[in-house]
Amino acid sequence: LPSVLCLGDCQLQTPCRIQKCTTDFVSLTSHLNSALEGFDLEFCKALRAYSACTYRNSKVCRGNLVYHSAVLGISDLMSQRNCSKDGPTSSTNPEVTHDPCNYSGHTEARERQEGEKTHPTTYLFCGLFGDPHLRTFKDHFQTCKVEGAWPLIDNNYLSVQVTNVPVVPGSSATATNKITIIFKSYQDCTDQKVYQAVTDDLPAAFVDGTTSGGDGNTKSLRIVEKVGGKYVEMHVKYIGTTVYIRQLGHYLTLAIRMPQELVMAYEESQDLQLCVNGCPSTERIDDSGHLPLPVMGQLLPQGGAAHPWSVYTLETATTKCHEKMLVKDIYFYSCVFDLLTTGDANFTAAAHSALQDVEALHPRKEHWHIFPSNGGGGGGKGSKFFVGLGLVCLILVVFL
Repeated sequence: LPSVLCLGDCQLQTPCRIQKCTTDFVSLTSHLNSALEGFDLEFCKALRAYSACTYRNSKVCRGNLVYHSAVLGISDLMSQRNCSKDGPTSSTNPEVTHDPCNYSGHTEARERQEGEKTHPTTYLFCGLFGDPHLRTFKDHFQTCKVEGAWPLIDNNYLSVQVTNVPVVPGSSATATNKITIIFKSYQDCTDQKVYQAVTDDLPAAFVDGTTSGGDGNTKSLRIVEKVGGKYVEMHVKYIGTTVYIRQLGHYLTLAIRMPQELVMAYEESQDLQLCVNGCPSTERIDDSGHLPLPVMGQLLPQGGAAHPWSVYTLETATTKCHEKMLVKDIYFYSCVFDLLTTGDANFTAAAHSALQDVEALHPRKEHWHIFPSNGGGGGGKGSKFFVGLGLVCLILVVFL
């Protein structure tokens, strides 16, 4: 059964790192000679860096006696050396100078520490749109039912859950009308933050009313409203992640880019993640990645619609989708599929926006498009589409 995301106290236990602060201070001052000129200046810089480190750990170390002793000791040393609280801090130690709430800066600092160039960070993309179509982190493309609440992502850093409802009577096709995201507490970068969007309520704030996470001006997590009530972006600096959420018509779409090493940071019990492992076979509308569409020949009665509630024929649906998408890739054929299934023209905009999100967030341009003819673009077996089976197959797959 799909796991239900906890909305209560499910923060990760973060250890107190006061020992690390102290070790860094000793490292910064061990080479200083009090008899030489400039000692007080450098010592005060190191003290301010020490103080800043203790402040960043103030929440997780509040019950730690060593922490409180360090705070008092810093205050005494500052008084003895006549150090001002404001001013430059030591910048000789990369562990101190890098921003712990900046993922890209953290990886660069790790490279410096290890003394060798590591492989560039690999980012992965996942998207969900339409009724619904899923592009997994592995670039597999699927069309699924997944009615009700399902986890898209559930790892050590964030959880994303979507709720899907039936689109039209008698059809197994569904679309997303609710998205819940939990950004889990992470060191001193952010407390736990919960975001929730439902149809006709796409807020530019978390459920607690805030628009960012992190102390002061850090803003290691922030929400940016692009189109009021229709499109928001979330920039999660401490885990190098970006999320786009849109409302098009009555339904929501989601796109996310996240570092691969963080995507894979989950326990065995968290293996039900649509973005990671795709939809269960029992929830697939497509047949092992093949989405039957009547695109090779007009098999509908002349002027006839696909279904009683659809105003589109194959010809008019193809024309409508071609207005927005010139390239006939999986997004184009998903658009045609959705129009013939629902008759809702908003699904055209959803497919077009989903492709735009791919172009904005997917790190590899050569993989933006996945083509039905050969399943290219890195899609693999899960993204191949068989085209030309006719309308009868469409009806059988969707409605039986």
